[in-house]
Amino acid sequence: MNLTRLMVLGTLARHGPRHGHEIRRIAEVTNVGEWGGVSVGALYRELRTMEGEGLVEAVRTEQVGRRPARTVYAITGEGQLELGMLREQALRNIHWWPDPLGVALSFAVAGFDREELASWLRSRRETFALTAARLAEDRERMVARGWLSPFQATVMYRGQLHAEAEIRWHDEFAKILAALPADADKGDLPSALPGARSEGTGDSHGDH
Repeated sequence: MNLTRLMVLGTLARHGPRHGHEIRRIAEVTNVGEWGGVSVGALYRELRTMEGEGLVEAVRTEQVGRRPARTVYAITGEGQLELGMLREQALRNIHWWPDPLGVALSFAVAGFDREELASWLRSRRETFALTAARLAEDRERMVARGWLSPFQATVMYRGQLHAEAEIRWHDEFAKILAALPADADKGDLPSALPGARSEGTGDSHGDH
């Protein structure tokens, strides 16, 4: 789903005609690039693309002082239909993102140095900790200044909870990794994890 397009069309529908700089400023103030997956740097390109598709239209050009002239865009009838479709997809569908970490840990760490793996995961955990703290601080600051509606604030809080869930998972995995036998990194790490079935154990259901 094109989340940048959803954000731009939603902003124009809610706030009326705006130029690209105003839309980018809204994206930056709400920090939607951090928690919402919106590509803030692609806003101007997305506006031009949607203009070519008839989803938005240029209604006037504004110029203040010596600043460059800015094109003001409004959402069209076709844009309203596109917005409705994107909004329904976002609200109704459950989006499971690709999980490269899960794939790597499940299939590609055999023979990998356990201490190096633990070090990388500690760094990854620290990144999530910083993200959670920053989201909490930004949300409180923007709510206090009246920059976020209650809806926007609780959506931002959802991003914070996701980061905190990742922190808890990292802590749990670190305990499991530390409990492995000393020579586990010389073999297949996944098979050494608690609950993994060793080769040749369990029920046999071969082809007959």
